[in-house]
Amino acid sequence: MSRAQKKQAEVNARVEERIGHRFSRPERLERALTHSSTRANLGGNYERLEFLGDRVLGLCVAELLFKHFGTASEGELSVRLNQLVSAQTCSEVADDLNLHEFIRTGADVKKLTGKRMANVRADVVESLIAAIYLDAGLEAARAFILRHWKSRALAEDAARRDAKTELQEWAHARFGVTPVYRVAGRDGPDHEPVFTVIVEIAGAKPARGESSSKRAAEQAAAAAILEREGVWQRPTGQDHD
Repeated sequence: MSRAQKKQAEVNARVEERIGHRFSRPERLERALTHSSTRANLGGNYERLEFLGDRVLGLCVAELLFKHFGTASEGELSVRLNQLVSAQTCSEVADDLNLHEFIRTGADVKKLTGKRMANVRADVVESLIAAIYLDAGLEAARAFILRHWKSRALAEDAARRDAKTELQEWAHARFGVTPVYRVAGRDGPDHEPVFTVIVEIAGAKPARGESSSKRAAEQAAAAAILEREGVWQRPTGQDHD
């Protein structure tokens, strides 16, 4: 075994330990971690695997929701499903597993930050699901998904809609106005900014939200009003200004 092959085998073993699956064909794992920008991707990149993994994830999460929420309507199940299979949730799973340490990308992609890099991490999670599915079948893929999605699926705020959409509908119904968002501040370095956004509604007390992107800060501000006004139940242990 060459030095490069030995190094790759060591990387594979570390990833397998983190995801809880040992591959019978390691090239599937390697492909799932390879972005199309990588020049040395003779074994292919993860794009086709991502397509399959998205469908396997959707099936297993839908099955999970159907089992645990026996009285939920189709609409509620759809809201829960959309949130759980979103790029945001998939990137959170990738971060839980520290997969960014193993993703192979070209130099231009390595420079990406924020949402664009989060989308790459999300794609890799879906690709890993497909790789596990192809390597060991649906039961193995389902076991991986349940390990990382079940607690999220059963969380008390898992059925929440998009906060800005929810707030707009509430503001229209309550006051006949549209919420107004404004950036109140931007701190931190360019590669790791923190935006502060204030949302104002005529007739209601304003609220603020902070996050690494303007959009996420707007969502946080909207959620703050919804929780304060009792439209949403505030998650246990959280508080807002």
